[in-house]
Amino acid sequence: MSSPAPPYAARLIVAPSKSAVSAPLHRIVINSCSLALSSRGSFSVALSGGSLPSFLSGLSASFDEAGVDPKFDKWRVVLADERCVPSTDGDSNLKALREKFLAGVPIPEENLYGIDETLLGEDHTTSDVAKAYEASLNQALSHTGNMIDMAVLGFGPDGHTCSLFPNRPLLKVNGSLVASIEDSPKPPPKRITLTFKVLNKMTRGVVFCGAGSSKGPILKEVFAEVAAGKDSGIFDVVMVDPAPYPCGMVRPVAGGETLVSVVAW
Repeated sequence: MSSPAPPYAARLIVAPSKSAVSAPLHRIVINSCSLALSSRGSFSVALSGGSLPSFLSGLSASFDEAGVDPKFDKWRVVLADERCVPSTDGDSNLKALREKFLAGVPIPEENLYGIDETLLGEDHTTSDVAKAYEASLNQALSHTGNMIDMAVLGFGPDGHTCSLFPNRPLLKVNGSLVASIEDSPKPPPKRITLTFKVLNKMTRGVVFCGAGSSKGPILKEVFAEVAAGKDSGIFDVVMVDPAPYPCGMVRPVAGGETLVSVVAW
C-alpha cells in the first residue's frame, strides 16, 4: 500500500488593498524572469484574463526600477484560457492583455500565442479551436524546454481558475494540454483552457492573484493551515486535500514556493 502524499505547501501574500496587489506580483515575475533568462535564455509565461491584466500594468516600469533587463524579445506569452471570440471583442482575454499590459511592451508579435480566429466560424467547433491552440502551445514550448516558466492566474468566487469550473467534466481531462468548453457558466459560453496536465506538470511556478471580499471565503476553504512567515503579510500555507475547488487543484509538481497567492480582501 502506497503511503499518502505529504501535505502540499504554498505561500500566501496578503496585500492591504487591491491597488497594492501589483507590487508583490511584479517582484515575483521579475525574479522568475531573471532566473529563466539566466538559466535558459528565454522566459515563457501563461496569462489569464479577467482582472489579471490590470495587475500586470506597469510591469515594464517595475523592471526598470529593479534594474533588471526583462529582455522582452526573449519572452513567449501563451493564454491560460481564452474566450472563443475575435481578439477585437470586448470579451477577449488577449484584447484585455494587449490594452492593459502588452501595449508598449516590445514582445515580438510572433511570440504572442492567440487562438486561430479563422476557426471561430460556423464551419468549426470549439474543439477545433482547442486542438489548434494545443499545436500552437507545443510550438511555443519547443523553445522553452517543454515547460512554462510561470503561469499568472486569477480565481473566481466560485473557485474556478482559467476556464476550469467546478463540477465540470474537463476537470478530469488528463491527456490533452488544451481543452474546450461549450457551456461555461460565465459568458461567453465557448472557451478553451489549459488543463491541469499543463498547470501541474509542465509549469515551473504558478501565481494566483485576486482582490475583493468575494475571494476570502474561497481562500479559507482551499487552505488547511496558515502560519505567519517572517515578513508581515506573508504566510506559509498548506492546501486542503482533497481540493474543494479547481483553483485548489493547481499544484505544480515542484511544490513549496512554486505556488503563491497574492490577494487583497
